[in-house]
Amino acid sequence: MATHDEGRRVDVTAGRRSPNMHDVAAVAGVSHQTVSRVLNGFESIRPETRDRVNDAIRQLGYRRNTAARALATSRSQAIGVLAPATSDFGPTSTVQAIEVAARSIGYYPLVTTAATDRRSIFASLDFLLDQSIEALVVIAPHIRALDAMRELDVNVPTVTLQSTDLGTGTAITIDQLEGAQLAIGHLLELGHRRIQHVAGPLEFFEAAARRHGYEASLAEAGLEPLPIFVGDWTSESGYRAAATISPDATAVFAANDQMALGLIHGLAERGLRVPQDISVVGFDNLPEAAHFLPGLTTVHQDFGRIGRLAVEVLLQQIDGGEVAVVPAIEPWLVVRGSTAPPPRKR
Repeated sequence: MATHDEGRRVDVTAGRRSPNMHDVAAVAGVSHQTVSRVLNGFESIRPETRDRVNDAIRQLGYRRNTAARALATSRSQAIGVLAPATSDFGPTSTVQAIEVAARSIGYYPLVTTAATDRRSIFASLDFLLDQSIEALVVIAPHIRALDAMRELDVNVPTVTLQSTDLGTGTAITIDQLEGAQLAIGHLLELGHRRIQHVAGPLEFFEAAARRHGYEASLAEAGLEPLPIFVGDWTSESGYRAAATISPDATAVFAANDQMALGLIHGLAERGLRVPQDISVVGFDNLPEAAHFLPGLTTVHQDFGRIGRLAVEVLLQQIDGGEVAVVPAIEPWLVVRGSTAPPPRKR
């Protein structure tokens, strides 16, 4: 491709190389230092000069060499994000919020995923740390992610999300225990005394905290827990759980909304109506939760706020500031049609 501007000719086809800053300068009729100032947002550039440089950038299809810029400035403007290898609502919503928040302050997230095994987590962390990231967000739903961080001696500002504070970076959490207590408290207020729990995988911090909240709430009310079914977060496992629900259970607390969805399906196949025969509470408040049949009573988690707070805390650390302990974010209960008093109370 050859580009002409006011008698200047720039040929960037030789060797099929990409256009560079000097090519932009030649087309715009300015120095490469002026191009650099335009790219870095210097306010002292005259508007007409800025326009010529931006026109040349568009004509040439110039893209900044971020690797070279990082070497020159020791600033990559990149935030690494390690996320679970899942399409679940919570992690994906959090990653989206991190991206929006990071871009708003001139940073760019570099996202990779890892399975739950140690080898996958190590490989993904190694990849991110090799990219000269300035900070790291780890969505750490289980202990193996935190163990890997300790062993690798991560030396950039770090926050962990959806985990407990176990001394690895700054932990930003939603109060899972309180969320479970809100769910059980709602059922107790309706008059339920035989409440069962469909738990998530117990190696996950959130699942363990929600199970503890269930058991603690019943103990405080002087009630015995019913046998717990351990699922895997999927609707299919919630569907299987329906076959294990005790005949005298009047309510079920599912550890997430997907399992609650499968549970409602399975209960219907057993001839049980929700909430006329049995109430169901979920956790997460999926966007689809209002459209379950019936609409699902559930615990809302503000994943967007978690992502925004993560970037805010990292920026403080990058700028050399001290970050105090971040209080857990409070969830709240959203009451819909899947809960009602037990049959004998009507």
